[in-house]
Amino acid sequence: MKNYIQIAIDGPAGAGKSTIAKMVAEKLGYTYIDTGAMYRAITYKAMNENINLSDGNAIGYLLEQTDIALIPSPSGQRVVMDGNDISQEIRSNDVTSNVSEVAAHANVRAEMVKRQLKMAASSGVVMDGRDIGTHVLVNAELKIFMSATVQERAKRRLLDNEARGIQSDIASLEEEIATRDKMDSEREASPLVQAQDAIFLDTTSMTIVEVRDEIIRLAEERLAS
Repeated sequence: MKNYIQIAIDGPAGAGKSTIAKMVAEKLGYTYIDTGAMYRAITYKAMNENINLSDGNAIGYLLEQTDIALIPSPSGQRVVMDGNDISQEIRSNDVTSNVSEVAAHANVRAEMVKRQLKMAASSGVVMDGRDIGTHVLVNAELKIFMSATVQERAKRRLLDNEARGIQSDIASLEEEIATRDKMDSEREASPLVQAQDAIFLDTTSMTIVEVRDEIIRLAEERLAS
């Protein structure tokens, strides 16, 4: 009998998925896979190489030639692309504004899913993104759909940006998040939707610790059964 489960955490931009997923993985001793960082990495590379972000074939070919690794470290997960640590660069406003367009390409998503499944094989894993429960870890024992109001998500993103030294304002962030919600929900390839067997978690009025503890409680229930 397995002594581990797979945990899929989905939700819109700014819901706090990555923060929570990292905390849950650390608490359970699981592998954490930040799928959003993988899409950010290829977006960053495509922008640097002046590739048209609406050209799915060009970006798909670029991805095939690109190595993306997620490496645990004492200071958090590092994103290493083609041997270079780009953990900070992929969090820029430019990358954030363009990643949804890149992630909408069906061939890019297909290649990413293939890589993500390989990472998740044969171990306890916490994976977060927008289509994990519906297209990646479809048989995950625990699926969570996290969300919060646009206003709350913008406030959290503002604080995160300030901690990273990135200038931003709340009104622009609210507009950006609402736009990303629309793009992610309406795209043809793997749109953002809640899996039928996912548990909805409104984190608007919850603290980070409360959200972490609730997901760990649910995970322990699954492990016990």
